[in-house]
Amino acid sequence: MRRTRFDDWPCPIARTTDLIGDWWTPLVMREAFTGARRFGDFAERLDIPKAVLTARLNRLVDESMLVRVEYQQQPLRYEYRLTEKGREFWMVLAAMWRWGSDWLWDSDEPPVVLKDRETGEIVKPLVVDEATGRPLDVTRLRMGRNPDA
Repeated sequence: MRRTRFDDWPCPIARTTDLIGDWWTPLVMREAFTGARRFGDFAERLDIPKAVLTARLNRLVDESMLVRVEYQQQPLRYEYRLTEKGREFWMVLAAMWRWGSDWLWDSDEPPVVLKDRETGEIVKPLVVDEATGRPLDVTRLRMGRNPDA
């Protein structure tokens, strides 16, 4: 079955889905944020087929989410490091984290949480408007054409 592409659609959600729409890509990025850099790190942490991991890492490099950095010449080996674009993807994962934490557990709390490195306090991500700092409320939003585009 051929995959439908959304990379040229005029919608940010469609284009993001085109990039991360398979189930492995967000997990590869999650591991990059938690310190995985080498192919073996990703493979071990995710228990992912090597061919699938290779394809996902290549796509993330092609999309400038990760950069491949040589760390060994004989044999040639690379690390995968987050780019600025890749680091900005944390906001997407944080929103997924919050939604999953709120809705995908029968108990009150999931077994894994985010904690502030300095205080140790549990952090619950929230999507806010950059200009006002207020949480987004879908009832107050609408989609419209960008006059600057």
